Amino acid sequence: MKKTKLAAAAAWASLCLAGGLHAGGAYQPVQPLLPQDSIVEGTAVDETPALWFIELGGAPIADGGNARALQAEKASFRAAARSAGVRYSERFAYDTLFNGFSVHADVSQLAALQRLPGVRAVYPVETFQRPEVTREAVADMYTALAMTGADIAQSELGLDGSGIRVAIMDTGIDIDHPDFGGNGVPGANDTPFPNAKIVAGYDFVGDAYTGPSGPVAPVPGGRPDDCNGHGTHVAGIVAADGTVKGVAPKARLGAYRVFGCTGSTSADIMVAAMERALADGMHVLNMSIGAAFQAWPQYPTAQAATRLVNKGVVVVASIGNSGTSGLYAAGAPGVGDKVIGVANYLNTHAFLPAFSISPDDRLIGYNRATGAPAAPTSGSVEMARTGTQTSTADACSALPADSLTGKVALIRRGTCSFHIKALNAQNAGAAGVILYNNVAGSFSPTVAGEPAITIPVGAITQADGNLIDTRLAAGPVTLTWRTGASFPNPGGGLISASSSHGLTYELVLKPDIGGPGGNIYAPYPLEFGGYASLSGTSMSSPHVAGAAALVLQAAPRTPAQAMAAVLQNSAEPKPWSGNPGLGFLDMAHRQGAGMVRVDKSVLATTRVEPAKLSLGESEHGPAVRTLRISNKAGHAVTYTPSFVNAIATGPSSFSLTYFASNAQVSFGAATVSVPAGGAASLDVTVTAPTSVPAGGIYGGYIVLTPDDGGQAVQVPFAGYVGDYQARQVLTPTANGFPWLARRTGETSYANRPAGETYSMTDPMNIPYFAVHFDHGARRVRFEVRDAVTGKSWHRALDLEHVARNSTATGFFAFGWDGTTVAGRKTYTVPNGQYVVTLSVLKALGDDSDPAHWETWTSPVITIARP
Repeated sequence: MKKTKLAAAAAWASLCLAGGLHAGGAYQPVQPLLPQDSIVEGTAVDETPALWFIELGGAPIADGGNARALQAEKASFRAAARSAGVRYSERFAYDTLFNGFSVHADVSQLAALQRLPGVRAVYPVETFQRPEVTREAVADMYTALAMTGADIAQSELGLDGSGIRVAIMDTGIDIDHPDFGGNGVPGANDTPFPNAKIVAGYDFVGDAYTGPSGPVAPVPGGRPDDCNGHGTHVAGIVAADGTVKGVAPKARLGAYRVFGCTGSTSADIMVAAMERALADGMHVLNMSIGAAFQAWPQYPTAQAATRLVNKGVVVVASIGNSGTSGLYAAGAPGVGDKVIGVANYLNTHAFLPAFSISPDDRLIGYNRATGAPAAPTSGSVEMARTGTQTSTADACSALPADSLTGKVALIRRGTCSFHIKALNAQNAGAAGVILYNNVAGSFSPTVAGEPAITIPVGAITQADGNLIDTRLAAGPVTLTWRTGASFPNPGGGLISASSSHGLTYELVLKPDIGGPGGNIYAPYPLEFGGYASLSGTSMSSPHVAGAAALVLQAAPRTPAQAMAAVLQNSAEPKPWSGNPGLGFLDMAHRQGAGMVRVDKSVLATTRVEPAKLSLGESEHGPAVRTLRISNKAGHAVTYTPSFVNAIATGPSSFSLTYFASNAQVSFGAATVSVPAGGAASLDVTVTAPTSVPAGGIYGGYIVLTPDDGGQAVQVPFAGYVGDYQARQVLTPTANGFPWLARRTGETSYANRPAGETYSMTDPMNIPYFAVHFDHGARRVRFEVRDAVTGKSWHRALDLEHVARNSTATGFFAFGWDGTTVAGRKTYTVPNGQYVVTLSVLKALGDDSDPAHWETWTSPVITIARP
């Protein structure tokens, strides 16, 4: 019997039902959620979960629930768990935005927790890695403000965020930073907290916490200072008021620290922080955090965030940095129904360290390589080249001794690592290295490694590298180090390659809107230099949060539920980043309504709702929607409707393909007249494209142009081509999933296609099921039958709203401890032979339609307890 080892690289931690439990309330670290490069025969990645949300049946306070009744419900749950012998450690209990708990329990207890009286649903507690950001360049904050019209809002409309309180859920804020009113002394920790700028906050974790997989339990209650940097940068984009001016510089801040100095956090800590922000009276909450591929709005962080909006707090969240991981990659909480999910555009300019070259002092900007010391800002040195513009392995081999002594080496990218290239130049006596790209555009290298690189290393574009190479071929070239300058950013103003695609699993259009997030210069902890340039949706989200603060200052009565529409109506969709010269707009399911324009949002006299159209599947024909147009102008306005298509994507979730859409939009009237202070309706009919294959996603923009010369309003739309329930969920991948498996190590499994015997005595001796989910599953059930008689032995597991795997080869592992449930009765299946049927209800599927389910039946499982 062939064994195929599944080495786990968990993106959750374990969705299984087997093993012993951690007793009592002591902190228990869980299996790491993102180990590196663990695969199955080079292909499969285990992505199963471990911590759990337990949702109880009663409505939370935000939905009208009664606090006393909720406490009684929790007491009843705890008593029932004790009576049933279910062992777990309670992490958080929630009443306001979510009714239930988060718990730490061994995977063997999942089924037991799920069947306790009063339990509505069980969800994995996602681990949220601190978003990775690049720090290679110093970018121009003022150009980012110009992209959003925040500069106009500040200078011409007199808006600065005064009176608005913005919560930052992140790594904390450097309270001593002068851009937040601090004393400016690194590490002093003597600026009062709270203070005039940072008016509230809480540390939920402590410095040493590295996430649920780490050895240190959260230590809450301290000063929410930032020893990481991410939160300070995010807060600075919103409201820095010093050397850097944020979008809303006079807004006051709340610092809700959910990360330690390094590592990750978890969804249950985030929900606790949301409840605290509500209690502290925040007007806006920014969460530059997201769980990629958790595109279900029912996920607890998304539910809690939506309820927070209903309680009057505008919630803004990054949509994610998984742009290269395919479709349906947007994550909670940004996919929440009333959450503003934000995409990321590249800044138009970057302030780069620079050097000039002879003979004309041509100025060239560069990205500093990670792992190398900074270059000087003055002084001249000769350059030398180690290859040519066609070299494929430039400086990948040892260079002649002393061949580069005292010179800066020009080296072309390709074949070997940047560390090898820099080390070879360093060993040849180079005083520095300039790496140049072998394709168009800029890049951000790292030369970290052993031995360490001790000379400056910079990276430049292919065009600049070719220019220097040409000059060196003709004669000597002198490099002079400079202090830095502003340079146009390649691709500036277009969507970033890293920004995640929607839709949600329920075909709702996400993201909602975008903001500048590539190369943003903002405050950083004083201990780390005071300022830095970072990139990602983490940086775009606070631009939109700051925009919301300015809108609230201008129009304090704007309901939190209306803020998304206010911002979307005035946004500006941008050209397709894949080839902007073709004239197509980028995908609506990647940029939403487009770039936020806060000045236009403040000045707008037109409101169109809904502000986005989620059209669903086209199986049943054209989609008909009604737009309501409100006119706040002092005169009647007539609007002429039109539409423009955006780029569409093909059916594969993982391999992106692009199509020009020929979708058609017709309108119920050629024009719509709206009286002063009044409203009117317009029917819209959208017919799906014939140029996009079945399973693809299409979209575009409905444009309403007023006859009074005012600004046009653009409403994004997106839909699915064909029958959504024809989409396969249980794809086998190269490994032939699903499997009946045996656990062969802490995080490894072996396929048992011919069946297997299990003693059921410990986690290594129970059956597991390894399953790849190509798409989100509305429901997942495991049901047990006697393999000989066909008698039903009821249900082993019933899960809702399961996310897709993050890769085309990933899998989840589900285990069975030999117990089942029917109603409220629990059964221990006796020794014998059984098969387990896995049933998956597709997203938006009809529970009563067999065609909307996929099933798989396991090989024979023999239970032979001693």
